[in-house]
Amino acid sequence: MIGRNNTRKIVLLGVLVIFMLTLMNYTRFGRIGVSPMETALKDLFAPVQGLVMNLGHRLRGLVSFPFALVNMADENQLMRKRITELEGRLRQYGELQSENERLKKLLDFKTVVAPVMGYDLAAASVIGREPGNWFGIITINKGAGDGLKPNMVVVNDQGLIGRITSVSSHTAEVLLITDPRSGVAALIQENRAPGMVEGVASSPGRVRMVHVPIGTQVNKGQVVVTSGFGSLYPKGIPVGQVMEADREPSGLFMSAMILPFVDFNRLEEVMVITGTRSPQGEAKTAQLPYPWGEGKTDLRGRSPGAIRANERYGVAGR
Repeated sequence: MIGRNNTRKIVLLGVLVIFMLTLMNYTRFGRIGVSPMETALKDLFAPVQGLVMNLGHRLRGLVSFPFALVNMADENQLMRKRITELEGRLRQYGELQSENERLKKLLDFKTVVAPVMGYDLAAASVIGREPGNWFGIITINKGAGDGLKPNMVVVNDQGLIGRITSVSSHTAEVLLITDPRSGVAALIQENRAPGMVEGVASSPGRVRMVHVPIGTQVNKGQVVVTSGFGSLYPKGIPVGQVMEADREPSGLFMSAMILPFVDFNRLEEVMVITGTRSPQGEAKTAQLPYPWGEGKTDLRGRSPGAIRANERYGVAGR
């Protein structure tokens, strides 16, 4: 009985060995095709294998999810910091671009307009304004140490700003033409009618021209320039344009509201006229940038700032 069992085991072992050899023969390395048994086994275990793989991916995702959240939070904070830095740089670039544009205009004014008008200029920056008198006085970063003196006239590429009232070693205070205490001898460029430009106490930031002779034709859009009377302000500096006109209460003169060429809300850089001299070369003022000129030559050659450069009765010298 025992011998029969041993014989069966030996036979079964032999069958298994033959089966394994046959299986190895079908699955040996380098073969091209797939054995029928392999195909059957793959088809049989494919759903189970897919289920196991899917379960493995889910488990790995559950395990790695907290770590992924931490990484995402760190990346989000890093991205926010980077965005803040880039926004700061963008604002800096925008500020530098605006400053470059302003300085370019002032440089063009100094190199193109000033020689024609006969001005010697010193550049300065606005460093302060009186909170209670925003349109009255500004402080600039140049003073007596830079050769500035009281009553020197302050302008920019847009026109007249005011005059220096006091200086220290390195700063100066400028009285704006929009201050009611300011008075500028002026005339209407088209018809030469004289008057006085002063600030309006009831309307901060605005100016008006008073004591204009009665009967003068004062129309909207006419240009007002300094007349040079009194020798404080050089002749021919653009002041502004007429907005509206009416008789003064006395009935002896007319007055006109003037829109200044200068934007007094955005004063950052200015030019101080430190001296005057004869204009250099032939004055082609009609070709100067507005409002110092028309930017082009027309039939009349009119130019708001052309008076110092041989202008007569509204017609620029040729």
